Amino acid sequence: MLSAGPTLQQAATAAGALGAGLVLGLAYRLIVLNVLRHRVERWRWSGGSAVLAALGSMPVLWLVLAGLYGALRALPFQPGVLDAAQKAIAVVAVLSVTWVAARAAAALVQLWADRSEGVLPGMTIFSNLTRALVAFIGLLVLLQYLGYSITPMLTALGVGGLALALALQDTLSNLFAGFHILASRQVRPGDYVKLASGEEGYIEDITWRNTRIRALPNNLIIVPNATLAGSIVTNYFLPDRELSVLVQVGVSYGSDLETVEAVSVDVARETLREVPGAVPDFQPVVRFHTFDDSSVNFTMVLRASEYGDQYLLKHEFIKRLHARYAREGIEIPFPIRTVLLRSEEAGAD
Repeated sequence: MLSAGPTLQQAATAAGALGAGLVLGLAYRLIVLNVLRHRVERWRWSGGSAVLAALGSMPVLWLVLAGLYGALRALPFQPGVLDAAQKAIAVVAVLSVTWVAARAAAALVQLWADRSEGVLPGMTIFSNLTRALVAFIGLLVLLQYLGYSITPMLTALGVGGLALALALQDTLSNLFAGFHILASRQVRPGDYVKLASGEEGYIEDITWRNTRIRALPNNLIIVPNATLAGSIVTNYFLPDRELSVLVQVGVSYGSDLETVEAVSVDVARETLREVPGAVPDFQPVVRFHTFDDSSVNFTMVLRASEYGDQYLLKHEFIKRLHARYAREGIEIPFPIRTVLLRSEEAGAD
């Protein structure tokens, strides 16, 4: 409460300070913010856009708080009331600054991670931890300002952290397994992987506890980080996304194998040029390998841009090869079994 009635000068000073804060906040919202956006667009630095997005209209609040603080200082409030009001303003200011700093830091870390291909995959585990760290620092600053000693708190956190680590062994195991997966740089967002247990799909994200894998049927597979780190994993996107596609074919024994090879390679080249997801400049290869019961078998080697493209490539190649074999008179035999019946002559003495 006021210790005495404010003089005309004090009231004018308080009104001027509060009005200045409101006017400056409005000017920032209508003018300065637009100017900053245009400057950031001209810089062509996406980090500036991330910081500006985190900042938003928060400076309006800070300018209004500054005007309110000046108005409070100008009026003859009682010391206890003035101190409480100043602390309330400081709490709001520290919390808002912490919120903006956490958002900006998380956005910059995520941006850096996304751009550091093969070095630091863009995963939410890093941005979430950055946001939590900045928020914790802001909380410590606020407590210190309010007069609370943070030294005993840090000591208690150290002792309690040991007990908490023992109680949360599985959770911490998944957390550090996530760091190990990221540090090894052997699994990245978007990679197609297959686990030794049979689960396979595209890596969507690695969080602080588990890894999300989207299977080809569009199902979501949740794998604990510790399980993924301890499993045998085949990454179909490393060292390169392109992969060989093997198609098994068999032709009859009466076929001219030179003609079979030439026709098959011609169909394969046509398929690679026309089917989306194929590697058009790849030279297909035929490799005969087996004299089977009713056919001579060979492997047709094609090339797909990535794992998911192989299915359409196989589909189109088999259709075209079947039609071409029919035109060329090349037979794809059915399984045949030849049975020899031997009759024994019965002699009578």
